[in-house]
Amino acid sequence: MAEQQLSASQEDYLEAISHVIDEKRVARSKDLVQRLGVNSSSVTQALRILSQKDLIHYEPYGVVTLTAAGETLARDVIRRHRALNAFFVRILGVDGATAEDAACKMEHAMPRVIVERLVQFIDYTERCPRGSAEWVEGFGYFCRAKSELDPHCQACELISPPQGADGA
Repeated sequence: MAEQQLSASQEDYLEAISHVIDEKRVARSKDLVQRLGVNSSSVTQALRILSQKDLIHYEPYGVVTLTAAGETLARDVIRRHRALNAFFVRILGVDGATAEDAACKMEHAMPRVIVERLVQFIDYTERCPRGSAEWVEGFGYFCRAKSELDPHCQACELISPPQGADGA
């Protein structure tokens, strides 16, 4: 099967269908309306398109299930979302709500190779016994202490504007 080209919205629907199925065993249009905060006509239109692409099984007023191809694509979207969220929270120290919002937006735009590298990096920081935890903690300290950078340190000069700079 050739790789499907899906819009961000279509990927969101596959992701939502998968989550609803995981929670309730089956998905219905009304579940997607509620989960995605969209109107029922939008859901119906999206489900028709995904059905035409052979990614879901759908009959109006019936249950929605993923085809094998739809399941594969949904799991890929979920994996990208989780990887980005984990990177933002665990590595960058971003709060959960901000990380979730950013992951939702970026999961559709990030090239696969970058997401794969993020997954590998997160795996490294969790498994490597030689300093990865120190590196992550050091970065956290750096972010917290940014306002106290040493103006005479070359590394600090690279990330802070010169004193008296007005940004123009």
